[in-house]
Amino acid sequence: MNRLTTSWGACDLARFPEDPRDRLRAWDASDEYLLNHLEQSPLPATGTVVVLGDRWGALVTSLARRHPGRGVQITDSYLAREATRANLARNGVDESAVRLLTTRDTPPERVDALLVRVPKSLALLEDQLHRLAPAVHPGTVVTGTGMVKEIHTSTLALFERILGPTRTSLAVKKARLIFCTPDPGLPRTGSPWPHRYALPADAPGPVAGRTVVNHAGIFCADRLDIGTRFFLRHLPRGLGDSRVVDLGCGNGVVGLAVALADPDARLLFADESYQAVASAEETFRAGAGPGAEAEFLVGDGLDGVPAGSVDLVLNNPPFHSHHATTDLTARRMFSGARRALRAGGELWVVGNRHLGYHVTLRRVFGNSEVVASDPKFVVLRAVRK
Repeated sequence: MNRLTTSWGACDLARFPEDPRDRLRAWDASDEYLLNHLEQSPLPATGTVVVLGDRWGALVTSLARRHPGRGVQITDSYLAREATRANLARNGVDESAVRLLTTRDTPPERVDALLVRVPKSLALLEDQLHRLAPAVHPGTVVTGTGMVKEIHTSTLALFERILGPTRTSLAVKKARLIFCTPDPGLPRTGSPWPHRYALPADAPGPVAGRTVVNHAGIFCADRLDIGTRFFLRHLPRGLGDSRVVDLGCGNGVVGLAVALADPDARLLFADESYQAVASAEETFRAGAGPGAEAEFLVGDGLDGVPAGSVDLVLNNPPFHSHHATTDLTARRMFSGARRALRAGGELWVVGNRHLGYHVTLRRVFGNSEVVASDPKFVVLRAVRK
């Protein structure tokens, strides 16, 4: 836990789920900069305040303490949403003081202030600005924030093209603000997302030529990434009616490959991104054919999946939390997979060789073996004893 102190007051904050090994803060200088700026340039006295992309609830928690009942959070991250809930409670704020929405929900009809924590994904920012633009009016206060390394010319161009004239502040503690003046004369066009494409004919296994659906923010939105391509070459076969989880499913290509190769397998697609699970579901519906069934779960790994109920987990874990490099997410995924697997059940992982997942797997499972490798990637197998 760590304390954010600004001119709006002090908040005790933590990332979610709380982990004593996690040394990363639940806020950064860009959150601090925006809140201090709003003390000098206050929000409108009335109306709806939308906070887009708040990573761990720092902005929403501060807003809810000062303007209860006015705030709306929009996030693609289940973990960010749960962090917000926990941080509201931690600071004595009732959850009803904020309306919690996901990027898949219908946004408010009117937005009087829009606060944007610039996301890592430019595509997600584009999609959400398009979705919010009809609710923005000439009097809407639009302020973005991010670290200098996160705000590029292309970032400003999106605000300018979709909402109106845009400028930036001076940098403070390597953070910068974005100021946008809504222009009601701009043409309102729909979001170009989701993006659909056909997998190439040389894609490994039965997914070749199948349609992939990528909602904004999904990794490698316009092509099959090389890590997934390598994993597809080495997936287990002959699974029968096994219960199989595509953990951290992204657009669901790995799970789709299993469904096509082993039609009796019972599939669960799981991710902490609402955009990812929506993508996986549409990819599955488009590629698996009529009558095919699967489950889709947005959550923290396999929390909520009964212990010992899974035969096989397939996982391509992320090694970034926003811009920070960390293996905490992979460790949580591996531990969650072990709990969900039956005795004799297996976790198959693909990752860059340099990440050393074999060491972590041995700590969690007590075993790890190499299924396949090349100079860049490795597929590992661990068995639940």
